[in-house]
Amino acid sequence: MAAVRIADAPLGGLNTFGIRARARVLWRIAALDELPAVLRAVREDAGGEPLVLGGGSNLLITGDVDRPVLQVALPGRRILEGDDDSVLIEAGAGESWDGLVRWSLAQGLSGLENLALIPGTAGAAPIQNIGAYGVEQRDVFDSLDAVDLHAGAARRFDAAECAFGYRDSLFKHAGGSRWLITAVRYRLPRRPRLHLDYGEIREELGRAGRSEPTAVDVADAVTAIRRRKLPDPAVLGNAGSFFKNPLLDPAQAQALIAREPGLPAWPAGDRVKLSAAWMIDRCGWKGHRDGDAGVHAAHALVLVNHGGASGAEVLTLARRIRDSVQSRFGVALEPEPVLVGPGRL
Repeated sequence: MAAVRIADAPLGGLNTFGIRARARVLWRIAALDELPAVLRAVREDAGGEPLVLGGGSNLLITGDVDRPVLQVALPGRRILEGDDDSVLIEAGAGESWDGLVRWSLAQGLSGLENLALIPGTAGAAPIQNIGAYGVEQRDVFDSLDAVDLHAGAARRFDAAECAFGYRDSLFKHAGGSRWLITAVRYRLPRRPRLHLDYGEIREELGRAGRSEPTAVDVADAVTAIRRRKLPDPAVLGNAGSFFKNPLLDPAQAQALIAREPGLPAWPAGDRVKLSAAWMIDRCGWKGHRDGDAGVHAAHALVLVNHGGASGAEVLTLARRIRDSVQSRFGVALEPEPVLVGPGRL
């Protein structure tokens, strides 16, 4: 089967912000054996380093894309091996992340339940080191396969080689973008070790009458919370949380909390994580709207496209929010989404 090549491809339906932009050329890759021919064609086209696109849920496109876009649609989910304690599963990079979570639960496995309903693909999960409700994907990560876009060679990365950090990995840094992830693997425990003490999980379980919850119950609770608090990208364009929660050293954090009583904070290793949403809200941004670029009325961390915003307009709003938080709190906010096109935050 040959990969699908589309010239002057519309990208509005391929990013959850719903930003209308176009790619000079887009390749849709649905089988691993298609990759060598696609990479040869990309090199011959000399259009620059390709942009690898999964579900489009973690990027802001700020203009038309002149370099090649590779849409990864590699399917497949399977159990590779297992013993009495754990099971190793594998997913193609194009699989839905939430679909993988639900499939793993259907196999009687736990470990991914706190990450239910996170949008995007399985292949994008390690790049961002996605996390929610006290769990990150690296907690059960085993390895991934990737192909070098420059040389065409394939290799396997273990967890240490991926250099995971808070919403971070090797693949978000210099040289990391040359890798196209084709498959991911997770080692999941057979006996649940549930994480219930972050956010509203226990409260949601109580409302549902789940006094002795299963991993499926936790996934259902997380799903209910996310649906209540976060807008559906199919209805209101967004990329989830736009800013990372900042990490400060303890002395800085304690001084800021003393000055700003009520600022939520959590331990994060040898640092302290602060609530970016709380600070943005205190600066008066929740529900703000500049044309069709806005801040969600229920969650200050979520920037939204009310229908006709350009990526440049969303970026301008993000800069204003960042600058106001810096001015009031002395804290620098960093974006979670990858910015594609002209302009930087």
